[in-house]
Order: sequence, then structure tokens, then C-alpha cells
Amino acid sequence: MSTAILETTSTAATMRRNFWRGVWRVMKRKPSRLLGAVIVLGFAFMGVFGPMFYPDVLPRDTSQLYAPMSAEHWFGTDGQGRDVLAQVITGSRYVLLSALVTAVITVVLGTAIGLFSGFKRGRWDTVLMRLTDMKLTIPGLPLLLVLSTVWSFGSAVEMGLLLGLLGWGGVARAVRSQTLSLRERGFIEAARGLGLSTTHIVGKELLPSMAPYIAMNMLIAVTGAVYAQVGLFFLGVLPYEADNWGVMLNLSVFGGGALTTTAALPYMLAPLLAILLLTLGIVLVVDAMDEIFNPRLREE
Repeated sequence: MSTAILETTSTAATMRRNFWRGVWRVMKRKPSRLLGAVIVLGFAFMGVFGPMFYPDVLPRDTSQLYAPMSAEHWFGTDGQGRDVLAQVITGSRYVLLSALVTAVITVVLGTAIGLFSGFKRGRWDTVLMRLTDMKLTIPGLPLLLVLSTVWSFGSAVEMGLLLGLLGWGGVARAVRSQTLSLRERGFIEAARGLGLSTTHIVGKELLPSMAPYIAMNMLIAVTGAVYAQVGLFFLGVLPYEADNWGVMLNLSVFGGGALTTTAALPYMLAPLLAILLLTLGIVLVVDAMDEIFNPRLREE
């Protein structure tokens, strides 16, 4: 018995080593993928640790309103004399945390509903897909406009929770389609023939097969959540109780006239550059994941 356990453990360890070697080969094949991983990890580090290097209230210098870019202020200052780069770093925590919460809720809810609906079929499939269709017909922006009158969204978790509850429908539909295809495969038929429970088949057979697809959907959901919340704050739909990139864009355009004058232009470009870099990093990582989990692409 102990010999069998050791062999199983050794086999699993070998498979893990081979997997990570394959990941490293895929990443090395295109240096841009390594760059994408570095960018994503850099933003994660900035969101977690960046605000720790600054006080809760950033210092103001009224003698340097909209100061130009310099060695002291890489992206200049805003209309209150606060360093723009410091605002990008401190505001990243709200944006990234809410995007992560949104992605987790979107993927967990969408995957659970899609897997169960596609596997069970019949009455459960009909009920869950009708609920999903109803969810997809709810207009997100008008609902957020109404909620903003009674909800300040000062917490990143609150923002992520709401965006996640509004965004799982598309993932549920896509996962259901994948499940309908996988449930007819031989290994699923064999599992059903052995009398294994639905929980086991879904959790141990279907879910691992769809893990790459789910992981990529989670990364894509992060970018969608960033765009959604930044857009809402930029439009002034939500109050300015939270310091984040959308508030910076709003104040630079409508308060500093960044579209008509050059004084506030760095104040607008800094958060835009952060959003662009984050999107680029995620796109490059998703490209790498596609090849890692797609055997045909690896062979090419």
C-alpha cells in the first residue's frame, strides 16, 4: 500500500513539474508574455502595498497647482497641489480590489449556474436559463443610477459585489454551452455509468476540464470591472467619497479642463496610462494561457 501511495505521489509531482516547465516554455517563446505577467504582478503589488508608502491624506502644496512633470512630480500635480503619481498608486487599491471582487463573484456565480444547468438539463436547465435571461435584460447603468442615490459605494467590496451580481449572466451562458459539449464526452458517460454523484462529476470531472476557460474569463472580467467603475466615477454617476482613477479623470477633464488646456493633461494621462498598462498585461497573460491549455497551439 505504501509503495502505491509513493508511486502516486511521485507521478503527481512529476506532472506538476512538467506542467510548470511547459508554462515556462510558453512564456519564454514570446517575451511579451513575460512582460504581461510582470505588469499584472506589478499592479497587484501596487494595489496591496503601494498605499502603505503614503499617508491617508496626501499632502497639498498650494504653490504648485497643476505643476508640470518633473523629477519631483513625475506626472505633475493636480488642482490642489497633490502629486498625481501618488494618487494613481493610492487609488489603485480601490480599483483593483473592486475589480477582483467583481471577477470572483461573476465567475463563481456564472460557473456554478452554467455547470449545473448544462449538466442537469430538463426542468432545472429551463428555470436557471430563464433566470439568466431575465438577468441579462436588466439594464445595468439605469440601475446603478438609481442605487447611487442611496448608496455611496465608498467601499471597494460594495462596488465589486454590485458589479459582480450584475455581470454573471454572460459567463453562465458561456459555461452552459461548454458543459453541454463536455457532458457527451466518453469520460462523462463513463462516470455516469459508474453511478457517481452529480456533485462528483461536476466537481471532479467537468470543472477541471473547464478550469482554463474559467480562469481566462476571470481575467477578462477584471478588465470589464475596471472599465465599468472608472466610467461611472468619470461620468459623475457615483459620489467622490472614494479616491480612484475614475475620480481623477473626472476632476482632470471637468475641473481642470484637460481636453482644452495642457496644464491638467498629465493629471488625465496618468490614470489612462495605468488602465492601458493593466489591460495590456491581462491581454498578454490571457494569450499565454490560451497556448498553455490548448494542445494544438502548443504543437504549433
